[in-house]
Amino acid sequence: MPTVAALARGARVLATDHYAAALDFAAYNARANLGQEPETVLLDWRAPYVPHPAAFDLVLGADVLYERPNAVALADLVPKLLAPKGEAIFADPRRDAAPAFLRILEERGFEIYTQDAPVEHSGREVGVSLHQLRPR
Repeated sequence: MPTVAALARGARVLATDHYAAALDFAAYNARANLGQEPETVLLDWRAPYVPHPAAFDLVLGADVLYERPNAVALADLVPKLLAPKGEAIFADPRRDAAPAFLRILEERGFEIYTQDAPVEHSGREVGVSLHQLRPR
């Protein structure tokens, strides 16, 4: 979803995931909804190869904090991806690993702003937190 939303707003997008199927779904959804396809790269969050660190103005993530190892790996990865004045926004349905992710980034000098937003899904309200992260 972040890939499609960013493309729809005119952004140049690089979609990454550590599951090839997730990238296939992102590319399919962009083609089906917008008639365009993002660049995609398979990226191992635990041992990333980042050829141009600190290159992205905006990093988006949606429901990626579902396992504690992911939270730690992503907390290591985000600073490598962001440009000095960049920001990251993570949408999180209040997964158990999110507090560890936020704590690690705060310890590494990131400012964190969290906004809670209810989202309706299948006739019920689901709580989602939006975490905005910026290097100090």
